[in-house]
Amino acid sequence: MVDPPSPTGVTIVVSDEQDEVTVDASRWASLAHDVLVAEHHQGELTLTFVDREEMANLNAEHMHEMGATDVLSFPLDAADHGDAGPGPVLLGDVVVCPAVAAENAPTHAGTIDDELALLVVHGVLHVLGHDHAEPDETAMMRSREIEHLTAHHWRGPAPSSFHQDQQQ
Repeated sequence: MVDPPSPTGVTIVVSDEQDEVTVDASRWASLAHDVLVAEHHQGELTLTFVDREEMANLNAEHMHEMGATDVLSFPLDAADHGDAGPGPVLLGDVVVCPAVAAENAPTHAGTIDDELALLVVHGVLHVLGHDHAEPDETAMMRSREIEHLTAHHWRGPAPSSFHQDQQQ
């Protein structure tokens, strides 16, 4: 499914290629769109929901890690999106595994809904060049996540059950 042309210059191509967890693909595409607009970026982003097997394959191929993970991001054009050349800017791909999200939700974001929202926002921010390799980067990225979730997902404060850190 592709969003119709947007006056914001943002296009989200979304695909649900799994059947383990029911996903409202258009809802998550709208969240990704809102984050890109709020971050002042234009271009095309692909948001794909995959099963555990596909995510494990992607994780092994690109991250050299075994097993399925919850989200992977693949930036495409230059990180500042100013060096992409003529034509539409291809921002990148965000790949989410709803089955892993559902498994992690109780000890992480609290609900599957909040977990998927966090993963979409997290993935989009990675595509835009945010990272969490260093403590200051982690603080900045988490701050941006909460800001976007508050504005575009909850449309108010975070629920008390929400955690950005995995709870043990």
